[in-house]
Amino acid sequence: MRRAKSKKLIKPKKNKPIILSHHTLPGLQQGQEKMSKSEPSSSIFMEDEEAEVNTKIKKAYCPPEKVEGNPCLEYVKYLIFPWFHEFTVERSEKNGGNRTFTTFEELSAAYASGEVHPGTRSQTIIGKSIEQNTGDLKPSLAKALNKILEPVRSHFKNDKSAKQLLQSVKNYRVTR
Repeated sequence: MRRAKSKKLIKPKKNKPIILSHHTLPGLQQGQEKMSKSEPSSSIFMEDEEAEVNTKIKKAYCPPEKVEGNPCLEYVKYLIFPWFHEFTVERSEKNGGNRTFTTFEELSAAYASGEVHPGTRSQTIIGKSIEQNTGDLKPSLAKALNKILEPVRSHFKNDKSAKQLLQSVKNYRVTR
């Protein structure tokens, strides 16, 4: 119990709404200033399965050597670094080996110089376009996001009331 200015006892209310404020993340598609609930491919949702996160990040706008306006780098800056305090770009030895960054400035400099690539390159072999995963920024971002989301997924999967709450949230989702 807490006391109001008039010294009367006030009972705490249950289920008070909570407001969480943070930096507004851009949408994952080119030209989207913010994520959009009405465009599911532009956002990562707490209930997204691992494969959905991987697909959304793989298709995300991530121009090589461009830091400003790059949603993948924004996600690393505002989600991954605050959560893990580092970001590891995993790649084969042939592509320079793994590299762990401890600051966003260090990562953005490496990205701007071309040392770190978006992560998926297309090449055409005998008239057929083939995507080759080089294991740079995008796959490493997807892996880190999935690591953050796994306990959330587990909670919604294993807790009956949480599962019902999630279904209620999904029923309110705006779609076009």
